[in-house]
Amino acid sequence: MTAADPDRASLEAAWLTLTRETLPGLAGCRMWPVRADHCFQRILLDAAVGGVWYDAVAARPAYRHIAVDRLAEAVRLGEGAAAGTVDLATLNRQSLAWRRARQR
Repeated sequence: MTAADPDRASLEAAWLTLTRETLPGLAGCRMWPVRADHCFQRILLDAAVGGVWYDAVAARPAYRHIAVDRLAEAVRLGEGAAAGTVDLATLNRQSLAWRRARQR
């Protein structure tokens, strides 16, 4: 799929809304450990690729260059966090653990 593909375009739009508006807007009342859009992006992208996202995505911005199935997974996880069915704090801890391990 290319960036011009309507399915990818819809995923990218959903991604930006989730990480720039929806999740930051919920952060305070959910007592999440993060508040900034780039933190939500890190957590969800790391979870979607199963490790540090920049080891799996060659170019930036990641949402434009990640495989469409991985972007769909990141959006699914973000939607789950917003709905309360995905534990964002647990995903954050895993993301940070992957990043600590990578630095060793």
